[in-house]
Amino acid sequence: MHEGSADTKPIAIRRARLNDVPAIVATEQNAESAAHWTVEQYKNLVDRGVVLIAEQAGKLCGFICAQVVAGEWEIENVVVASEFLRRGIASELIGALIQRAREERASSVLLEVRESNLGARRLYEKHAFGVVGRRRLYYKVPEEDAILYALRFGQLIRAEKC
Repeated sequence: MHEGSADTKPIAIRRARLNDVPAIVATEQNAESAAHWTVEQYKNLVDRGVVLIAEQAGKLCGFICAQVVAGEWEIENVVVASEFLRRGIASELIGALIQRAREERASSVLLEVRESNLGARRLYEKHAFGVVGRRRLYYKVPEEDAILYALRFGQLIRAEKC
C-alpha cells in the first residue's frame, strides 16, 4: 500500500468488480495515451481477465488490465488519473500485478509500449522487464513502432539460484 503525504489517505490496490467499470471507463477516457475500450470490453476483462484498481478514500486513482492465456499474462492497459500522476501509483499497480502473476505461477508477463513513451519504458525496466522485440508501425495515430517487453519468471528464478 502506498503511503501518501501527511494530508492524504493511503492508496489501496484491489481486484476490480463490475460496479467499478463506470469509474474505470471515466478514468480511461480522460487519459490521452490510454487504450480506449468499450464498457463491454472492460466488463469482460473484469469477468475473465485481471483488472486491479488503485483507490484512495473510495476514489479510483488508476488501474491495470491484463489478459491471461496459457500461463502468459499480457498487460493491456495501465492508466492513472491525471490528478494522481507522479505519485508512484503506476509502479504499485505493476508491482501488484507481477506479484499476482507469480502467485498464480505465470510463466511471464508481456506488454507493448510506444517507442516514444520513455517514462513508461523506464517504469517497466525498473520492474525488470526486458526488451524482446519490436512491432513496426503497430500504433496508428500517430504512426509509431511498439517495443515489446517481457518479464519471464523462469529466467529470473534460474538467475537467482546462480
